Amino acid sequence: MTSVDNRARIDAYPTHRIAGYGVRAGNPLPYGATLVPGGINFSVYSDRATRMWLVLFEPGSRDPLVELEFLPSFRIGSVHAMTVFGLDAESLEYGFRADGPFDPEHGDRFDASKVLTDPYARMISGRDEWGSLPDRERPCPYRSRMVFDDFDWGDDAPLRIPAEDLVVYELHVRGFTRHPSSQVSAPGTYAGLREKIPYLKELGVNCVELMPVFEFDEHDNPRTDPATGRPLLDYWGYNTIGFFSPKAGYAATGRFGMQADEFKTLVKELHAAGIEVILDVVFNHTAEGNEQGPTISFRGLDNATYYMLTPAGDYYNFSGTGNTVNCNHPVVRDFVLGCLRHWVSQYHIDGFRFDLAAILDRAPDGTPLANPPLLEQLAHDPVLRHCKLIAEAWDAAGLYEVGTFPAYGRWAEWNGKYRDTVRRFLKGDAGTVGELATRLVGSPDLYTGRGTTASVNFITAHDGFTLHDLVSYHDKHNEANGEGNADGANDNNSWNCGAEGPTDDPEVLRTRMRQMRNALVILLTSQGVPMLLAGDEMARTQHGNNNTYCQDNELSWLDWSLRDTYGDLTRFVRRLIAFRQAHPALRGADHPTDGVSWHGARAWEPDWSPESRLLALMRSVGDEQIYMAMNAHWESHDLELPRPEPGTTWRLVADTAALPPYDFREPGDEAPLTVPDSYRIAPRSTVILLARP
Repeated sequence: MTSVDNRARIDAYPTHRIAGYGVRAGNPLPYGATLVPGGINFSVYSDRATRMWLVLFEPGSRDPLVELEFLPSFRIGSVHAMTVFGLDAESLEYGFRADGPFDPEHGDRFDASKVLTDPYARMISGRDEWGSLPDRERPCPYRSRMVFDDFDWGDDAPLRIPAEDLVVYELHVRGFTRHPSSQVSAPGTYAGLREKIPYLKELGVNCVELMPVFEFDEHDNPRTDPATGRPLLDYWGYNTIGFFSPKAGYAATGRFGMQADEFKTLVKELHAAGIEVILDVVFNHTAEGNEQGPTISFRGLDNATYYMLTPAGDYYNFSGTGNTVNCNHPVVRDFVLGCLRHWVSQYHIDGFRFDLAAILDRAPDGTPLANPPLLEQLAHDPVLRHCKLIAEAWDAAGLYEVGTFPAYGRWAEWNGKYRDTVRRFLKGDAGTVGELATRLVGSPDLYTGRGTTASVNFITAHDGFTLHDLVSYHDKHNEANGEGNADGANDNNSWNCGAEGPTDDPEVLRTRMRQMRNALVILLTSQGVPMLLAGDEMARTQHGNNNTYCQDNELSWLDWSLRDTYGDLTRFVRRLIAFRQAHPALRGADHPTDGVSWHGARAWEPDWSPESRLLALMRSVGDEQIYMAMNAHWESHDLELPRPEPGTTWRLVADTAALPPYDFREPGDEAPLTVPDSYRIAPRSTVILLARP
């Protein structure tokens, strides 16, 4: 057989010339820009556009190098596709212009004067360094670029850690190492996070959940700091511009266009350390906002396809941010699926957490669907087969689906009811003991038939108080956000332990430390998937701000010097995670039908009355017995202990009322009880006992 040089193939030759460039009709799929023999194939969807142009730029130039109009013969269905020859893909930026009707009442908002970002762009320029001011006056401030798939992954493969064995750690890529105390070589970047992998491994977490890393514009915030007058930024990044593009401002090499490789290196090294990577993704809205927002991409290409519109052509706002993506339109479903496949195949991502995921099961008119096609498609897609899929099962318009989110045997949920129940119990609310028992064993009332791993258990997350602030503030203190303290949640179920904010009162400080340990013990001994908020293990504070979406400063950054101040708490968390991983009885994937018994101050007699604030349970799985008592009462109680298996006695593993390091003992160093069949539990404390020969 004779080999043929691709460069000599007949189909690699242009058939037309436009603006001096050789071109030919392109391939409609894949969308975006793709290298083909001799050139680059450009493909873009628009059903209602009457004309379409490809706009090419030299990197850094203000004005276009050339514009090439797609010929009518280059359109197949609703896809405009053209191959352009003789281009240098490494020194090329591009966008599209689309012409068509401007008729908002019927959903059309075409504006041929706008150069639009490719929705499928693998990389975007214009936000190359964090905090640099964008030039919004230049044509297409967010320009599309290509990424070459030449990264050496070696033998990297998905870890496929069973969900019941996960300990998830939610973090912000920039905030995790931006503080000077992080002492990394490239603070606030993917490379900086790589330098902290040994810390994550030592702590014992085996999964990081990264807040948004898709390209966004941190300057997309109109507010200013009321104290300094300085502009506030969009620090969290829930305002996506490029769904296929890693955030360049999070890369030490972003100014060189190497953000893709830097992020891939981070994932590869996390995998080598046994740590999975879950991305927090935002498909419920985009950065284009409402009618007054900018035209960046979707609005100018096909507004009526990509967004949910009212009969009058206005934007439905189920996201609380001005627009709502029309997720169950077939074209948009294809977009979401293609995006996730891209991150799994090109970046080896292990799973996704979907922001305001209830929107993903709404019909184009906003009605919740009984069988939403997007969710079913994601659940059964072969490329995503082993990905973790986690829903934030509510939206900003009041649709709350915790326990009822369409799961298709695949989806897990952030369990907001777990968070609220544990918080209420910890602060001593009446009538919480019964529901707490249900949450401890994986919320069978919510997830019957789905197993305990459908429940992602958390007490704190990026949205809300940190653990330190949960026990230090009764009210939110968001004045620095410039919204008159009106933003952020009011139903925090927090308790300040007797003083609002900073205090020197030793009794208040002791209570706060005990309450933090109580919360951590409950979280990491509950069945389900536990999620920690980064920095809670070292008592990170946001000084009462429960909505730091706009705070790119020390209010949000992790101060690593807290490891010195709160080293005992970090050690406590490390031992607690190790204890969970050592005892399968705490990680069962099935809701228990036996093997769990409930107790109160007296063995075998739980007190389910509204005024009860004490609950104990014993887990008996195989030859393993673990007893745990949680006392949210402000008084001590003498516990009558259930008798362990013959030949064993109870040993003390943890007591949150004890002084460090005796609050959590090393394996093998569990203390025998002074009285074998009883234990005095201190006010507002938690105890773990282990049966030992």
